[in-house]
Amino acid sequence: MISRIISLSVQRRYLVLGICLLILAWGSISLYQSPLDAIPDLSDTQVIVKASFAGQPPSVVENQVTYPLTTAFLTIPGVRHVRGYSDFGNSLIYILFKEGTDPYWARSRVLEYLNQVEGRLPQGVTASLGPDATGLGWIYEYALVDKTHRYDLSRLRSIQDWFLKFELQSIHGVAQVASVGGMVTEFQVEVDPRKLLGYHIPLSKVEKAIRNSNGDVGGSVVDMGESQFMVRSRGYIRSLEDIRNIPLSLGAGGVPVRLSDV
Repeated sequence: MISRIISLSVQRRYLVLGICLLILAWGSISLYQSPLDAIPDLSDTQVIVKASFAGQPPSVVENQVTYPLTTAFLTIPGVRHVRGYSDFGNSLIYILFKEGTDPYWARSRVLEYLNQVEGRLPQGVTASLGPDATGLGWIYEYALVDKTHRYDLSRLRSIQDWFLKFELQSIHGVAQVASVGGMVTEFQVEVDPRKLLGYHIPLSKVEKAIRNSNGDVGGSVVDMGESQFMVRSRGYIRSLEDIRNIPLSLGAGGVPVRLSDV
């Protein structure tokens, strides 16, 4: 049989060369079109759920957040393992599905069960799904550097979180843009406990006053002739002076007590 194949190949050498060229062209095209990964993703289909319970120790997070979530996720069809981890103020649940499970189907099922169990979680607990990508999907890392020395780390972080991040997330194939480093812009209010005691103002009232003083409020409609004017109050905090002038209560003689007084 081998002698017959060699004889036919010699007699029809042009046909053999043509077949070889076709195979070579097919292989070259397949090489350029094949998806390649530097590190192939061989992990199972998994969905990550993160729940935040601010200020609570791991034991409380485990009993009131992690345990109810893990027991609810065990009944999802196609689940192999459910692993829960409790930390200070945070709970992480990893749901692993059977091989071949569509990741978007898995995320939709986890979200459905999460909506059912959220009513049994303590007040103030917020739970959300992780990104639809694995740890092996980290393909690019960049840094924002200000060579003009006009922006500090806080300003660079704001540019990353409120502009560049959204532009990159709109690119096809990008599942998540994670910000690392820099300084997140925040305002801290440090109160004097002795002054709060003197004005008989609890700390919870200060927190509530700051929250209520930062937001626009809609009103009614004023009819003037054939025109209608929408009424609204503009109350977003825009400067440190706005924070200092937040009213807390009324003092002696009806004089308002502001945040700057405490």
